[in-house]
Amino acid sequence: MKNSISLICLAIALACTSPKGSADVEVLTPYKTTGSVELLHSELNALIPEGTEIEILASGFEWSEGPLWLADQNAVLFSDVPTNKVWKWTEKDSLSLFLEPSGYLGTETNKKEPGANGLALDGDGNLILCQHGERRIAKMNSPLSAPQSDFTVLVSDYKGKRFNSPNDLVYNKSGQLFFTDPPYGLDDWNPKELDFQGVYRLDVDGSLNLLVDSLSRPNGIGLSPDQKTLYIAQSDAKKARYYAFDLDEKGDVVGGRILLDATVQVGKENPGLPDGLTVHSSGTLFASGPGGIWVISSEGKHLGTIRTGQGTSNCTFDSEETYLYMTADAYLMRIRVG
Repeated sequence: MKNSISLICLAIALACTSPKGSADVEVLTPYKTTGSVELLHSELNALIPEGTEIEILASGFEWSEGPLWLADQNAVLFSDVPTNKVWKWTEKDSLSLFLEPSGYLGTETNKKEPGANGLALDGDGNLILCQHGERRIAKMNSPLSAPQSDFTVLVSDYKGKRFNSPNDLVYNKSGQLFFTDPPYGLDDWNPKELDFQGVYRLDVDGSLNLLVDSLSRPNGIGLSPDQKTLYIAQSDAKKARYYAFDLDEKGDVVGGRILLDATVQVGKENPGLPDGLTVHSSGTLFASGPGGIWVISSEGKHLGTIRTGQGTSNCTFDSEETYLYMTADAYLMRIRVG
């Protein structure tokens, strides 16, 4: 939910400009800092040095999601799910509207979550979108330099029944696509067809494999650096957990465990749930959770929390892992990492 009070305060405190594409979105210059870093174990200092601040890059979004780094443009793309848009931010050119519509191409005006959510690049550099509104995974047919709302459907159903609302996705080095399918994008006029929430793998030949059907709210997804562990965040307030699933050489799940349970931390003083995640080259997870971004070792130790002060949806690194970019409710934020 948009934090109107915070937006008003930021607008008064800072000189802002409105990018082309929205009169409500604000680019914040110079960058305002916010939040804090909570240290729980000294191992965190190797990743986030003491005193590092969180920067707010832009604000005014309804629910920012799915950040994706574009190395060739030194840019980050991210979704604003309720407004059916994808935005682009660069240090040089600031904020611009990248794609509209992004996830729903129909005419219904009461769609709950119409826009794209998770974003990824395939091996050929094509933009792949989890399209909440269309309940599918799709490829943008135009190049990143000239985006258009023209898509090719990669997958939209399991055994003839439409997906709920594909949420997040990740490719492995072999080109297999892993994605989650919670029920957040459904509407009364667009009912659920599957009786479970799934985690799937789409192979290069187009075959679809159901990997997990036992999670109530599978959401964020990521792979360990050796590609042998699949991480899933569950956005369930009663079972707010991060899971680790063992993969064989085919990409099939052969075992699994709860990596870390965050349920006791859920509450008004810690806005947010386990949602999107990314995995550092060291194997450490950076995963949205109660209070911000949780930093979690591959063994499941909670090293600390990047406290954004907002319900935080997702995060991604740039190519050199210099910055962690975070989508946090109405904001795009970043923090420098070691």
